[in-house]
Amino acid sequence: MKKQHGTDGVVVIKKYANRRLYNTESSSYITLEHLAAMTREGREFRVVDAKTEEDITHNVLTQIIMEEESRGGQTMLPVNFLRQLIALYGDSMQAMVPDYLEASMDSFRRNQAQFKTAVEGAFAGSPFAEIAKRNMEMFEAAAQAFKPAPATPPAATGAKDSEIAALKAELAKLRDKVDKLGE
Repeated sequence: MKKQHGTDGVVVIKKYANRRLYNTESSSYITLEHLAAMTREGREFRVVDAKTEEDITHNVLTQIIMEEESRGGQTMLPVNFLRQLIALYGDSMQAMVPDYLEASMDSFRRNQAQFKTAVEGAFAGSPFAEIAKRNMEMFEAAAQAFKPAPATPPAATGAKDSEIAALKAELAKLRDKVDKLGE
């Protein structure tokens, strides 16, 4: 079997009807864990259906996320976030969500690198507090983007208000923790 690479160095992974994944670069069968590791390493890959050559990368990446979330322990995607995300399907803003989420994750990754640097020097002074403040502003901006439309029925308003109050309380707790770490 010949090795296949995308024209831009992207590794082609073939998924067969029996759900097995074949890495055309290494000429070996791999698992979803291998693909997760490749993702963490920054390796680019494209998953195609072996029979139809249809690009199914999105589906496989979603499957990896589902497996990671179901492993037990702490999940990364809060239930409220998932509900808000699902509610956006079919909404007029749906087309904007992927670009927004991608930009938010890029910003988070940049802040994460700065945060790591700040944590290493946290005991040295104020950079930690400034980065924490920027992270909190970013999270608040992200939360604002997912606020439900104002046309909420009166019966649902009370539940939404209590949910917002709970989120604000959680945010206040996080701010306190960040402030304590910055001291």
